Amino acid sequence: MLTKVVDQAKIDHFAKWIERAENIVIVSHVSPDGDAIGSSLGLWHFLDDMDKAVTVIVPNAFPDFLKWMPGSRDVLLYDRHKEYADKLIAGADIVCCLDFNALKRIDDMGSAVAASHARKVMVDHHPYPENICDITISHPEISSTSELVFRLICRMGYFSDIAKEGAECIYTGMMTDTGGFTYNSNSQEIYFIISELLSKGIDKDEIYRKVYNTYSESRLRLMGYVLSNMNVYPGYGAALISLTKEEQSKFDYIKGDSEGFVNIPLSIKNVCFSCFLREDTEKAMIKISLRSVGKFPCNKFAADFFNGGGHLNASGGEFFGSMSEAMEIFEKGLEKYKKLLND
Repeated sequence: MLTKVVDQAKIDHFAKWIERAENIVIVSHVSPDGDAIGSSLGLWHFLDDMDKAVTVIVPNAFPDFLKWMPGSRDVLLYDRHKEYADKLIAGADIVCCLDFNALKRIDDMGSAVAASHARKVMVDHHPYPENICDITISHPEISSTSELVFRLICRMGYFSDIAKEGAECIYTGMMTDTGGFTYNSNSQEIYFIISELLSKGIDKDEIYRKVYNTYSESRLRLMGYVLSNMNVYPGYGAALISLTKEEQSKFDYIKGDSEGFVNIPLSIKNVCFSCFLREDTEKAMIKISLRSVGKFPCNKFAADFFNGGGHLNASGGEFFGSMSEAMEIFEKGLEKYKKLLND
């Protein structure tokens, strides 16, 4: 059995909204990851099976290794279909905001969501949510938004209505947001949920293969190149990898090719903190990915130095400047956090 994490009044409120709604839009964050797409499509399948007119809209493209997911072909990309997406958002009865808690996380789509007269619900697991929705279901202690979507559907009394396709999406989101259940995944209730999803007929081994073992040759060669240029800081228990736009072009980089790279340095003995700096191919900025093991708060590191945040062991941020400047800031941060890293 699952503990009742979400407040019952919020569940009842949302359930009444769904009963009355005809047009529902689900939105998620820029550069959607497995949890963003998994939670969105998991909810999409549930609402679609209830004969609601429902659309998933994300700010921009998501990685190829997620495009096998049932329903992924129906996801609308805002940067390619802005006018049509704006019309859907404006005409929605409900807008479901999944896996983000601030309008800036959905880029240009934020103004359309803010202007919509639709009822809005947030389902998210990141700390410090902004007051942007009528119902806020925010639980940072939960490992993924996909897990929260599963809990929400079940608490509304619809577990039996979760189809295999929706279960596959929810499982994918849970799996990817915990690194294949290697961090933020010690709660025994996660494995109870997995067993319930397995009862829907999903093949978790096949899902793992589709997500993690169907990369291109270029990705593997890119990985080797990135690791060959890795900086290790033995006195701090840290490591840094980086990737410029020029380097990406040499390896026929496509969106998602560097997914998971930030986790690799953590396999080095005595390294507890890893940083990946990647020049964005669309904007003049550097994307920061941080991962840690144990109790080192990489979310605080992200907030202090890279205008970011996230979870204790998985966070990110942004930097507007050169790669060398970003590296210099990271190294200054290591010095500030030296005692904590050594502890």
